[in-house]
Amino acid sequence: MKKIVYISLIIVTFCFLLSFLIRKDNGEEIIFNDTELRNLDIPKFNFPLPETKTVNGVDYILSRGKTGKYGGNFVTSTIGEGPKTFNPFNSNDATSSMMSGLMYDGLLAVDAYSGEIIPRLAKSFEILPDKKTYLIKLRKGLKWSDGKEITADDVYFTYNTIIFGGFGDTSTRDSMYADGKLPVVEKIDKYTVKFITPVPFAPFIRNLTTPIAPKHVFKTATDKGKEYFRTFMSTDYKPSDFVASGPFILTEYVPAQRAVYKRNPNYYVIDKENNTLPYLDKYIILIVGDFNNDIIKFEAKETDTVSIPGNLTAKYRENEKKSDYTIYNLGPVSNTNYIAFNLNTRINKTTNKFYVDPIKQSWFGDKNFRSAIDYALDRESLVLNVLSGVGEPLYTAEGIPSIYLNKEIAKGHAQNIEKAKELLLSSGFYYKDNLLYDKNGNKVEFELLTNAGNTQRESTGVSIKEDLSNLGITVNFKPVEFNSLVNKISNSLDWEAIILGFTANPFEPHSGYNVWASSGALHVFNQRSENDKKGSDKLLPFEKELDEIFDKAAIEIDNNKRHKLYDRYQEIVAEYNPLIYLYSPLNISVIRNKFKNVYPTPLGGLTHNIEEIYIDE
Repeated sequence: MKKIVYISLIIVTFCFLLSFLIRKDNGEEIIFNDTELRNLDIPKFNFPLPETKTVNGVDYILSRGKTGKYGGNFVTSTIGEGPKTFNPFNSNDATSSMMSGLMYDGLLAVDAYSGEIIPRLAKSFEILPDKKTYLIKLRKGLKWSDGKEITADDVYFTYNTIIFGGFGDTSTRDSMYADGKLPVVEKIDKYTVKFITPVPFAPFIRNLTTPIAPKHVFKTATDKGKEYFRTFMSTDYKPSDFVASGPFILTEYVPAQRAVYKRNPNYYVIDKENNTLPYLDKYIILIVGDFNNDIIKFEAKETDTVSIPGNLTAKYRENEKKSDYTIYNLGPVSNTNYIAFNLNTRINKTTNKFYVDPIKQSWFGDKNFRSAIDYALDRESLVLNVLSGVGEPLYTAEGIPSIYLNKEIAKGHAQNIEKAKELLLSSGFYYKDNLLYDKNGNKVEFELLTNAGNTQRESTGVSIKEDLSNLGITVNFKPVEFNSLVNKISNSLDWEAIILGFTANPFEPHSGYNVWASSGALHVFNQRSENDKKGSDKLLPFEKELDEIFDKAAIEIDNNKRHKLYDRYQEIVAEYNPLIYLYSPLNISVIRNKFKNVYPTPLGGLTHNIEEIYIDE
């Protein structure tokens, strides 16, 4: 039943989204002549849940795809400047997580076809009747890429030392607190571990998808302390020293150019003829800088797959029949794109200065100011101009495919410049020569940042700058290198406004706990510094309510009650606008026809089953 509900939700959402391809501009109807896009159905594949097959004492996962053949390379790409780290426990950006994710598997995984939780390194899992105890049995005979066996010692070390011990990025740990306490992990025997949560904790099972670390490699880093661990397995780490459990192992990394992976000979997935997967020899990721280069690389046949922006969808669809590729519509993305203001009113204890100019703090901290920005944004034009109509305005903290979407909030509102001006005037702002000033006579002007190379966000910044000029606000829009931007947000905290996005889980809002919890590592709009993590000072009233909601929802087993709590959190975000949401594009992706066993899904994308994919030319 859950499978049907999830798939139906995505299909209905997609149909709803397509209705936005017809827009009204100044009372006249504009119809996008992209009939081919309307015929792009979301792929639907019906595969049974994966089975275990024991061969020579090894508990393999049996592939669900067709039997393929060995050989060849798969070349993909990523925009930006490349990863910050290959350590999955230090990663707090999508590129680093993707690149480390090829090398490290978790106990469990999300099935890309159904959305259900399935065993991965684990052979089975059981939730005991008390709804607090989780019994995990590992697959026997599995080996790390260096030949050492994967055992319960690795699992216990990963959770008890790395995650619960607060090494690296603490987002995973933060999302596992229930009733103010962390779970307890116990090693039962060589292949069995037990987790006990302090109270029944609805989101816990999905936390067990976290990568497992090889203890014999990572312990040397944890023994040296947290400062050392932050640099462990950075981008200058020797590829020959990587030890992996995933389908591929890094063999070469050239900064700002490429990352090259080879197949892991000890991977624990086999096909129906007992051949160990993956089939591909190499997985290569080119670092292409920006979306334009991404397209150029694909059209020059230097890469095998690409996600295309809305303005190219019709062209690619038209050329598909005479090309060597297939285009797939994977439905609306669950990710959320937003603009945020820095609401931090704390003082940097090192410099003894405010992180944000106090004058601008007073603007950003004003609820009416943020609401005025919300009403001034022309999301319809953003969808038309940035996404070429292939998307939908976004007003909620939950992505459009979320099963917890607050449908009332999702309806949103139209751009309303007059209402925006009324809100500003009610807070003492005034106009002089069509420019906005605060009540103390300060001209309203701020810097808006986004990551350079992301052409969608760069175009978004230009549009927002224009929209806010209608309010008399001067916006200094500045794209910057992604890693520099992340450093500003996570470490120095010296930024004013940003355009960014978050990866979202359409099945579990608690995955956003590290964003909405006041002490969360990604609580960007009122981020705390490292030496202020435990304090509760300087919290805004709505932040306290969000803390309470997420704590309550985490331990609430009744789904109807959880839904009401998450409805309320979306109401709070829409009312107070700590993050102001923008739009949700369709995921339109392309892959070369020579690759077989390609079964794209909205949840997993094009290559969720990369170990099964093979070349047949």
